[in-house]
Amino acid sequence: MTKTTNPDTLIHKIIEGIEEVKGQNTTIIDLRNIDNAVAKYFIIADGTSNTQVNAIADSIKKTVSKALQQKPWHIEGEDNSEWILMDYVDVVAHIMQKPVRAYYNLEELWGDAKIMQLKNDN
Repeated sequence: MTKTTNPDTLIHKIIEGIEEVKGQNTTIIDLRNIDNAVAKYFIIADGTSNTQVNAIADSIKKTVSKALQQKPWHIEGEDNSEWILMDYVDVVAHIMQKPVRAYYNLEELWGDAKIMQLKNDN
């Protein structure tokens, strides 16, 4: 059985993992008021290369696992590392290379949701 964690705590740890390896343009999409949404939140961040996208995903896994003893329910995209999706059930992290993120434009796709862009110090 998967351990249930407060989504706010999980979001904080995912963002910590992203920032640890200098992920960029982090956005939180609040899907709680969207009918039939697949999760409560999406977190989206950029990586500049396959290597960095992989490093961000690894950092998220380690940070969340260490702090919350929780592993992703499902991960996709590790083979090519252009877009890694990490499904923590209530929170789904999308780590994408910039061109892939621009092409799929999840922020526009979920435009009815509340979207918060985090300040980027990198």
